[in-house]
Amino acid sequence: MQATRKALNHIMNVLAGGSLIVMTLLTCWQVFTRYVLNNPSTWSEELVGYLFAWASLFGASLITGERGHMNIPVVVELMPAGTQKFFAIFGEIIAMAFSAVVLILGGYQITQLAMGQMTSSLGVAVGVFYVTMPICGVINILYTILNIYDICKGKKEAA
Repeated sequence: MQATRKALNHIMNVLAGGSLIVMTLLTCWQVFTRYVLNNPSTWSEELVGYLFAWASLFGASLITGERGHMNIPVVVELMPAGTQKFFAIFGEIIAMAFSAVVLILGGYQITQLAMGQMTSSLGVAVGVFYVTMPICGVINILYTILNIYDICKGKKEAA
């Protein structure tokens, strides 16, 4: 299980970090073309917006893998260990359900719907950029399964 988590972490770090690096380079290109060449690059501005969404989704998947999603532990920490384990697993199941319904199902539907629309500057189907939603949904579900396994084994934090 830890090898799977390590591989997923590596892939997600590369995707999230790569998105941020490309965003930075494209933003520098935009500034250069706007102020030095006096001919602004419209395609790079559009791509930066999509890459920002990708970096956010990839980063959210990494947070899911670290069991860093939002929670308020003050009440749960006062409960017995068995109850804490129950609520930890319950939280992972909620995250899994969200990923299945919103990211996979909703992401698939919006991707299909947007395949008929083209971006204004890039000339690419908008659905191509939305395909990261169902992909990240699947990755989130894999992470929640790994997290539930770790919780059952008694690990407090994700490895």
